[in-house]
Order: sequence, then C-alpha cells, then structure tokens
Amino acid sequence: MKVNYPETPAVQVRHKSFKLADVDPDSEKPFKHRLTNQEEAHPFMDALRHRLCELQELLYAEHRHSILLVFQAMDTGGKDGLIENLLTGVNPAGVQVANFKAPSTDELNHDFLWRIHAQTPKRGRIGVFNRSHYEDVLITRVHGLIDDKTARQRFEDINNFEQLLTRNGTRVLKFFLHISKDEQAERLQARLDDPTKNWKFDPNDLKDRALWDDYQRVYEDALRHCSTDDAPWFVVPANHKWVRDLAIAEIVVAVLEEMNPKPPKPNFDVEAQVIV
Repeated sequence: MKVNYPETPAVQVRHKSFKLADVDPDSEKPFKHRLTNQEEAHPFMDALRHRLCELQELLYAEHRHSILLVFQAMDTGGKDGLIENLLTGVNPAGVQVANFKAPSTDELNHDFLWRIHAQTPKRGRIGVFNRSHYEDVLITRVHGLIDDKTARQRFEDINNFEQLLTRNGTRVLKFFLHISKDEQAERLQARLDDPTKNWKFDPNDLKDRALWDDYQRVYEDALRHCSTDDAPWFVVPANHKWVRDLAIAEIVVAVLEEMNPKPPKPNFDVEAQVIV
C-alpha cells in the first residue's frame, strides 16, 4: 500500500540492508528546517492532536475500518509517554490499548499470535500495542528461547498475520522508538534519583541493558524482515521526546487523512423529524 508519508526524522525501513546504526537517535532533521526551537513544536502538536480527535470520531462513526499502532522500544524508550501525549483528548471509547507482558501458561499453550489477535482493534477503533507480537522474535531470541530458524518462520507468520489484518480493513503502522545507550543510562538514573519515579525502575532492566548489542541485532533483523508496504516499520529518533512525538503524530494523522473516514448517511428522512 503506497502512501506519501510526511517528511519527518522517522526513517521508514525499506530494504534488507537497513542498519539501526545509520539512524541518529539525536536527529531533529527535518524539523529543524521549519522549527527553530522545541517551544515552536507545541502549536504543531496541539493542531495534530486536534485533527486526530476529529479523524478518530469520523473513523468511529464510519465503523468500516480501523488503525493499529504498534510501539516497540528498548527499556526507557518512552512508549508510555508517547501514547499519553499522542492520544490526549481522543475519546477513550474509540481507542483500544493492549500492553503485552510475559505470556501466561494458557497463552503459551497456543500459537504465539493467539493472544495478539484477540487484542486487535474493532472496526472504527484506534488500536495501540504497547509492546506486541514482536516480543516473540526479540526477547525470545536474546534469551535463547527460540533459535534463528524459528525466528525466520515467525517473521513469515507475522507478515501473513499483518496482511490478514490489512485485507480486513485494519491499517497497521509500526514504530521503533530509537534511543541511544547513553540516553537510556540517563533515564534509568533519573528513575533512581526521583523517589516518585522509583516504582518505574526494575533491576532486571540492568540485565537487559547488558545485552544491548544483542537487542539491537535482533531488532534490526525483525525490522528488515517485517517492514512491508501494508505494514511499514518506522525507526523514530527518540532521544528528544518532542521530536519523537511530533514525528509519529504527523505520520498517524497523514495515514488517517489518506483513509478519509466519513460518517454514514442517515437511514431516515432527516427533514421529516420534528423535535417537540
């Protein structure tokens, strides 16, 4: 599905030779060509959120299509903050959010996509995956729970699954929030330094941090194999939160505009109705 995406710092993964190292997590271009500082981004973000609310209402009223936003990141990558900022003001009735943790015993007794399919958005909804089916080709590989052959099979299953969603009216957009290892260190330290944020810190995050290079490798592999025209992956520079949020908002709004949802025509004679 060919779409003219807006020019943002986000990089759409288009080829098998893609490298995460080629994307600068600190990048502010091309935003810096039209914004001289972070404060100037606020009116743009406000306008995008307003338009997103309008489009979400039309999508809900039309009740024919849906959109699924998939967010992945290293620990402290900013998924929660992004989702909150992006969807501020959107009617909660039109949004479905799923946060995937370690699978339960029952979930492990099914195929890896079983629990995922149950959380896909209904017609008329914006679906949000805070982590997703990609965990089953990321953390599972880093910790040796699956081998490379199984990962390749799962890449094929994922592509088929996302094509199924697309064919049934769900647009799929996937975003990897790309931060640097130094930025992660600062964010982890900030959670320790602020007593009100201590609850966000998990000592296990330090174990995964020690596996940073392994995670970068498996992320890169998944991005290369599972970015398609129907369900593209975008790598979003995320060291600067305002750049991250603005880039994703512009892409989401552009796709919803292209979907062009319209409310259904009334099935009654409007002019004949009299309110007394």
